[in-house]
Amino acid sequence: MASYRSGPDPDFPYLNEKMHFQFPDPKEWNDDIISIGGNLSPGLLLSAYEQGIFPWYGPGEPVIWQSPDPRCVIFPGKLRISSSMLKVLNKGVFKITYDENFEGVIKGCAEIFRYKQDGTWISKDIIDAYMELHRLGWAHSAEAWHLTDTGDEWELAGGCYGVLLGRAFCGESMFAKRTNASKAAFLSLAQIMFDHGVAFIDCQVPSKHLISLGGEEMIRTDFLALLKKYRVFRY
Repeated sequence: MASYRSGPDPDFPYLNEKMHFQFPDPKEWNDDIISIGGNLSPGLLLSAYEQGIFPWYGPGEPVIWQSPDPRCVIFPGKLRISSSMLKVLNKGVFKITYDENFEGVIKGCAEIFRYKQDGTWISKDIIDAYMELHRLGWAHSAEAWHLTDTGDEWELAGGCYGVLLGRAFCGESMFAKRTNASKAAFLSLAQIMFDHGVAFIDCQVPSKHLISLGGEEMIRTDFLALLKKYRVFRY
């Protein structure tokens, strides 16, 4: 699969959620970039996640499929909630909901300013594709709401979203318009996921922020074995 078109390739076949696409064998992977081209149809996206791959590309680039090595994951019992965040959660500073405003969350992730980043990788194509996965029941969000200054209306202050494959949750992105909003949404979602049997959360690329929340690095081969054990099988 190769393409030099910008964004999804309109000539690549559309795969519905029940269809499978086989990416290159992991034994052939020599880099974080696994393949280039294709589209963001449900079957191709789900096939990628099932094989430990996700789309990550910038404006003007074709769809780039990546699988970082090492990977960052969070396991049950390893989730780290600081004392300050525990106070935020216990005081109910934010009202947390789930799958109530997926569109608002993914658009919030696309629009929020990120330090040392020029623009966003969450394009309209990405938004449309994950909203379709959400409609099909594969993509989920957590929302953190905060009362407006007048105290009579709740506004979306932050959130996170990702893809659930059986007992593996693949986190994608988060945003905050108020301090601690994204953490409140993510930590609440993680607790709910773990309480309902999720075996691990894939946080993709390791970072100091994710490590502070309980994330740990795992070499890609071990991650792929873990994913194979806990993912859902569609075929």
